[in-house]
Formats: sequence, C-alpha cells, structure tokens
Amino acid sequence: MSAVRTVAGDVLPQDLGVCDAHDHLFFASPQLSGQELRDMSAARAELAAFRAQGGTSVVQWTPYGLGRRAADLPPLARDTGVHVVAATGLHQAAHYAPELLTGLRGRLADVFVSELMSGIGTSGVRAGLIKVAGGFHALDAHARWTMTAAAEAHHATGAPIAVHLELGTGALDVLDLLCGELGVPPRRVILGHLNRSPDFVVQREAAEAGAYLAFDGPSRAHHATDWRMPDAVRALADAGFGHRLLLGGDTTTAAARSVNGGPGMPYLLRRVRPRLELALGKELVDRILTENPGRAFAADWR
Repeated sequence: MSAVRTVAGDVLPQDLGVCDAHDHLFFASPQLSGQELRDMSAARAELAAFRAQGGTSVVQWTPYGLGRRAADLPPLARDTGVHVVAATGLHQAAHYAPELLTGLRGRLADVFVSELMSGIGTSGVRAGLIKVAGGFHALDAHARWTMTAAAEAHHATGAPIAVHLELGTGALDVLDLLCGELGVPPRRVILGHLNRSPDFVVQREAAEAGAYLAFDGPSRAHHATDWRMPDAVRALADAGFGHRLLLGGDTTTAAARSVNGGPGMPYLLRRVRPRLELALGKELVDRILTENPGRAFAADWR
C-alpha cells in the first residue's frame, strides 16, 4: 500500500491534508551565511502559524549535510499537530566543503537508501524523499553524480525524487537524465522552482512527460517572476495538468520567516491560496494542496 513517510511514521496519502509541498524548518549553508534556519523555537512558531491558517503537513527539502536536525523534527510535528516529511539527498556542490563530498564518493546511493529505510544518523527518523539539484540551464558532473545515486536509491526503495531547478531552469535536461537514461518513472519526479523561469512551453512539456511541477516562493530574489505564477498555474490547469501541480513556500532564510517579519509558511495559505482561487477556482486549488501532494510523495516502499 502506498504511504507517505513522515518523521513520525508512514501515513496514508489522504492523511496529509493541506500540504506545503516544499519548505524548510532547518537549513544551514555557507551560501546563506548569517541567515541559517537553526532556531528550534522559531521553527515551532512557524509551524504553529502555518497550522493556524489550516495547514496540516510540510515537506522539508533540506538534504544531507545542511542542518536538517532530524531528531528535532518529530517533537515539532507532535507539538504542532503538523505532519513533517524529511529529505535525504544532496544539494549543489557549492553548499558543501570539498572533503565532505570526497567522503561520499562510492557510497552516495547507500547513504540515501540508509536514510530512507533505517534513519538519518542515530535519530531513527526516516527520510521520505530524495532531494537533488541541477545547475543553471545545464547539469554538471556533480548533478549527474547525485542524480545517478538518487535514481539508484529510488529503484531500491520506491522513494520520490525532488529536484531543485536553479532559477527554474533545466527541467527537460533533468527529465532526460533521470527518466530517459536512469529509468525513473516521471511520476516519481518533482520539479521545484518552476515559477522562477516562467517558460510556459517548458512547463507544459515537463507536465506532459508526467512529472510533478512545484511552484514555490515567494522571495525578494525572484519577485520579478513570482507574480506570474498564477498565470502559469492556470495555463497548466487549462491544458489538463491540474493533477500534476504542487505549491510550497520554500523558506530558506531566517529573515523570510513570518515570525521574523517575512512571508514565511503561512503566506502560502494566507495570500497565495486565495489569489489562486481567483484564477482557478476553490475546488481545484483544494485538490492541488491536498490530493496532489498525497500522490506525489507517497511510495510503495520496498
């Protein structure tokens, strides 16, 4: 039976409820020095604020080595009543010390499988997805290495693969590699940040291939394209791909949290949801927030 692997155990897809399909409770990278998400009380407050807006599940895309704080996720989920899904995987090389990457050579897929099936470190908390990343309009050697390991781990476990698209680009290259060369079914691939490159033709081709398309934001860096997101979502829905769409907040810095004066997790339901309801209607937006994440993140765990 298909199930979504949360930090508190496997749940039925329909039990996710209203889902923020891409966000971060904890995240620390040298690329965002001074803006790390490390504060436990702030994470709890952010989840509680999301819950107050009607949210019931959050998928954290923070991968290996970037401050996931896996052991702290089950208490947060329990205290706030929000399902939390954790990730394994690996981000772009720029987010890591070279020696860490060297230490993963030859065993990356095994690390992913272990974190999905046994637990992250000594926490016992199992990841529910594999997160990897592409480059700007291209896939470098690091991306190909991590995606090859992700595909191997998928074939061993059934886990979905979520992909950071740099500035929203490279979606078709990712699908060519993961699905064309490495045999991952497109329905097991979630493409993130598509709102950052509002190319409706590429978005439609990715949807036609069978992948899930995640529209996540907002942010100061991508404000020039954030406002075009409703048009992109409506175009895909009108073309018959409403069942392939996901929505997320992607809070990556402390300043972006609602508890620190930013939009944060609640913004997805407080402002994005009603805006999309004007474009798509309430019924479809409800399905995008509930039914679609349940299908996208559920797996027949092997």
